[in-house]
Amino acid sequence: MGVNDSGQERTIRAAGQGVRVGGPRVLVAGASIAGPALAHWLRRRGAEVTVVERAPEPRPGGQAVDARGVAKEVIRRMGLDAAVRSACTDTAGAHTVDADGQVLETFRADDDGGDGFVADIEILRGDLSRVLYDDTRDGVEYVFGDRIAGLTQDAEGVDVVFAGGGRQRFDLVVGADGLHSELRAMVFGPHERFLRHLGHVLAFYSVPNEFGLDRWLLEYQDLKSGRSALLRPVQDATRAMAMFYLATADFDVDHRDIAAQKNLLRERMAGLGWLTPDILAHLDDTPDFYLDQVAQVVMDRWSSGRVGLLGDAAFSSSPMSGQGTGLALVGAYLLAGELAAAEWDPGTGFARYEARMRSFVEANQEIGRLNARSRDVPGPDTEPGPDFAGEWFAELVERALNGIELPDYAGVPDSAAPAGSPIASPPGT
Repeated sequence: MGVNDSGQERTIRAAGQGVRVGGPRVLVAGASIAGPALAHWLRRRGAEVTVVERAPEPRPGGQAVDARGVAKEVIRRMGLDAAVRSACTDTAGAHTVDADGQVLETFRADDDGGDGFVADIEILRGDLSRVLYDDTRDGVEYVFGDRIAGLTQDAEGVDVVFAGGGRQRFDLVVGADGLHSELRAMVFGPHERFLRHLGHVLAFYSVPNEFGLDRWLLEYQDLKSGRSALLRPVQDATRAMAMFYLATADFDVDHRDIAAQKNLLRERMAGLGWLTPDILAHLDDTPDFYLDQVAQVVMDRWSSGRVGLLGDAAFSSSPMSGQGTGLALVGAYLLAGELAAAEWDPGTGFARYEARMRSFVEANQEIGRLNARSRDVPGPDTEPGPDFAGEWFAELVERALNGIELPDYAGVPDSAAPAGSPIASPPGT
């Protein structure tokens, strides 16, 4: 353990695994999923990486997230397939039910080769974050309880001022700090310029498993009001994750005002049947409540000079797509690879990353918008819901899952490559 010049406690361990000393210094904002995933690949490509996170420690819990299609290949290339799968929720599938709990429809985790409604790699956000943190904390500097307060950049680097008072210079800065990215607002402009509200609100929190939940997710939908309640299993069989969706054209609650969010949820979920009253009874006791608008981030570009964006900060597809984690993992792989292949030139590296990712992002965002539309409250002026049975939708899903190339980046340094491999050495050696 050490202390920086502002007195901010920081965690740093000796760089290992053949990381090249003197590589570019990269600052990553955000230590959820996209940030540590990027740190993994940047370290392997020879960069010296610092990750700053405003939370005081890695955050546990959170909603279940999925890895499908090409994202599973990224996990395999990271060497984390076994670690990720061992931390999965072990959900067998999902039942949609009526108000009396009678099963209406069933989806299994092995449907569509494990890439269906419930993926075979399904893991709580906090558990995946922990796997990525444990993988990267040796050789990556993590600074918790701090954040970027300001920055200025020139042709050679970026000068960063931290809220804790520290000042450092980096070669590159990447924002992986989520939907409400402070770095995005600082460099690219106010949130309202990029956020696209999809007309829904999502809430989730953990509750005691007093519902007899056993490996099966349960969802009750009230189509007339655009509301739904869900219960899903987690690894700890004594607990469960509760989730609520509600349709709302406006959303004006501060995403950090927990008390106001809980009041909103109680008001909007009043009268919803099934197990809703029993789930809401635990609202004040839960340690991990979360509520926010279902929104996407749409930007013309994800970089400005030596500052780039990744994950939800750059291209949130919303929980309605089921692909936010996949986009973060794939984006991390490509961003680090393209920067290294460009010999860390930000103009070239960021441009190639955006060119590779753009179509993949757009396909996933389109799925998010379609799924949100399918949950809209029916009315005289409501457009007909999408026909998910059409061949066009199957083609869209395939593009969203696998419609992107993962280059091998032969010739680019990779500290995890086997000795003697051509990708273990920089070009020209």
